[in-house]
Amino acid sequence: VGVTGTEYYAAKTKRYVACPVTDVMQMMGRAGRPQYDDKAVAVILVHEPKKTFYKKFLYEPFPVESCLHEQLHDHVNAEVVSGTIRSKQDAVDFLSWTYMYRRLLQNPAYYHCEDPTEDGFNRHLSVLVEATFADLEAAGCVAIGEDGWGVEPLALGRVASYYYLKYTTVALFHAELHDVDEPPVALPDLLRVLCDASEFDELPVRHNEEHTNAALAATLPWSVDQRALDSPHVKAQLLLQAHFASASLPVADYVTDLKSVLDQALRVLQAMVDIAADAGWLHTAMGAMYLTQMVSQGRFLDDPQLAHLPGISSTAEATLASRGIRYLAQLVYTDHRELQRVLTAHMTPRSLADLLALISSLPATRLSASPPVDPVAPEDECAVAVTIEATNPRARRAAHAPGFPKPRTSGWWLVLGLGEELFALKRVAAPPSARAPPLKTELQLCAPEDVGTHEYQLYLISDSYIGLDQQMTINIVVE
Repeated sequence: VGVTGTEYYAAKTKRYVACPVTDVMQMMGRAGRPQYDDKAVAVILVHEPKKTFYKKFLYEPFPVESCLHEQLHDHVNAEVVSGTIRSKQDAVDFLSWTYMYRRLLQNPAYYHCEDPTEDGFNRHLSVLVEATFADLEAAGCVAIGEDGWGVEPLALGRVASYYYLKYTTVALFHAELHDVDEPPVALPDLLRVLCDASEFDELPVRHNEEHTNAALAATLPWSVDQRALDSPHVKAQLLLQAHFASASLPVADYVTDLKSVLDQALRVLQAMVDIAADAGWLHTAMGAMYLTQMVSQGRFLDDPQLAHLPGISSTAEATLASRGIRYLAQLVYTDHRELQRVLTAHMTPRSLADLLALISSLPATRLSASPPVDPVAPEDECAVAVTIEATNPRARRAAHAPGFPKPRTSGWWLVLGLGEELFALKRVAAPPSARAPPLKTELQLCAPEDVGTHEYQLYLISDSYIGLDQQMTINIVVE
């Protein structure tokens, strides 16, 4: 790479591109082959008037400034949740021990401090803390005490800290999922809310990619905002839809972008589940769970469940359908000898053996529950005892997710709902195989205020597989 002034010649695009000094340093850092070379040579060709500047930049120490003030909200929120910061004074004391404070004393102008005196520094920290807590309070992450001094974490702040999300993301979810009369339950709407998260702000949208996005959107089933095709959030929607549809991506850069989106999507979806559950919206929370399954498996929820299994051809799928086997759960619980007899004529021996090995590794569970034995009083606390048994002796905890770029460990949600309201939710790890003891747990809930028998629905929902969920009815008597 020959650098001329502040530009370098990109061989791929055959044009000169603006090149900051930091990029020059990064290219020098990549010189040489790791594990092969013990030294490397970097040659910088610059315009003569720039020569002194580059020599000064390369050979003299360059101060490193802090970026904490740009990410302060998320750090302060995490410290409030952990209990390190319990008041505004604690936040000021916390900042006084950071590298940002050391650099503030040395370079106050960089941190927008107009008064470079001791009182000015203290006043700057106080104003910074006040503004940070005002934003966190408006986002619903913290609560300021009546004295205006104490600070306590709220549910949204705990979710943001637990899943390492930006406070603006949980504020967005709170606005989109809470402050409406009808919370979104349709999967396209939930996908839009997911992709509007701040975690996708940095997804690159390159020059003229809005035209590529428009062409890609025309091939996908769910519509997007055609006025914002140059938005990283719309691009994230398109990439996830292409992932669900197993569609070919237009350029190689989109493959890398999709991996970046998938790396973020699961934890953001889990936070969405918790936020919807905190509001008690059953169908919204379950919709986010279904999106988690779709991200893991790389296909739409209503796609044929057997067509994506390795070795299953259209004729083999039709043969299984003629015998009433259309869903993954039916295939998992079918005797292997019966499957061999049915599929031998439609699959090679190697493909059939691989398919049976895959089916043996999938989780097969038996769900049972016991409601309170005695009637409960209205709005009284009670518990539902739940037992999950594994029936597959060779099942593995590692999820079969060929469409996901990283290994996944399968997990489950236990959900208890009545009508459209969610009463209890718990993340559980089911027994990995029939050799492990059953999992016994409890779901705590508050009984309804109406007297009578109430039919609750208990769901066991996978976070990795489509088609292995279970549902049963629990009767709770209120007297």
